[in-house]
Amino acid sequence: MNLDNQTCVVTGSSRGIGRGIAKDLGAHGANVVVNYRSSEAEARAVVEDIRESGGTAITAQADVAKLEEVRAMRERVADEFGSADVLVNNAGITIDKKFENMSRDDWETVIDVNLGGVFNGTKAFYDDIRDAEHGRLINISSVVGQQGNIGQANYATTKSGLFGFTRTLALELAHTGSTANCVAPGFVKTDMLEEVPERVQEKILREIPLDRFARVEDIAGIVRFVASEESSYMTGQVLGVNGGMEW
Repeated sequence: MNLDNQTCVVTGSSRGIGRGIAKDLGAHGANVVVNYRSSEAEARAVVEDIRESGGTAITAQADVAKLEEVRAMRERVADEFGSADVLVNNAGITIDKKFENMSRDDWETVIDVNLGGVFNGTKAFYDDIRDAEHGRLINISSVVGQQGNIGQANYATTKSGLFGFTRTLALELAHTGSTANCVAPGFVKTDMLEEVPERVQEKILREIPLDRFARVEDIAGIVRFVASEESSYMTGQVLGVNGGMEW
C-alpha cells in the first residue's frame, strides 16, 4: 500500500486520530498536508515527525467551518504539491450534554464543524478528487453515529449524517473512478478518551468483544488502505473499526 507522490490532506491532524493518520500516510510515501485550526505548535510537531521518518509534509491552517479558509488552504496545497489525491475529513469537536440541557448554540456549533466542515473540505477539494487518477474521499465517522450515545445528540447526528453524505458522493464520483468511503472508529485511546471517567471507560470496555480500546494505529492502517490503489473497487462503504461492537 505504497502512497508515493500521492498528496493527502488530513483535516484536524494536529492531534488524536488525525495526527496518527497523517503520520502513517507520511511514513508510506504520501505528501501530507497537516491541517489545524489553532494548534500550530502541535501541527508543526507532526510535520517534523513525518520529515524525520523520511516523508514530506506541510502545515496548513484553516478553520474547516469557514469555507473561505478551506479554499485558501486548497490554494496553499496547490502551490506546494499541485492537486490533492486524497482528502481525509477528520476534523471534529464535541460539546456533550443531555438533550434536555443542550442549547441551540451547542447544537449548531457541532453541526457547523463536524458536518459543515466536511461539506467545506469536500467542496474545496472536489475537483481535485474527481480528476485524480486514484481520487479518494475518506470521511471519519464514529461508532457513536451508528449506536447513538447519551449526552451526544449533536455529535451522533453529525457522525451518522456522514453515512448518507458518503454514499451520495460515492455515486456521484463513480463514473470518474474516484471513490468515497467512511471509516467509523470505535473508542480509541486518545486524549479525548482519557477525559472520560474511569467507571464509564470500564462500562464501555465491557461492550467491546475484543476487550480493548483501539489504538490510533488501528484506525490509521485502515485509512491508509482506503487511500491506496488497492481499495479501488470499494466505494460508498462504512467501515466499522470498533472491536466487534454491535450496531
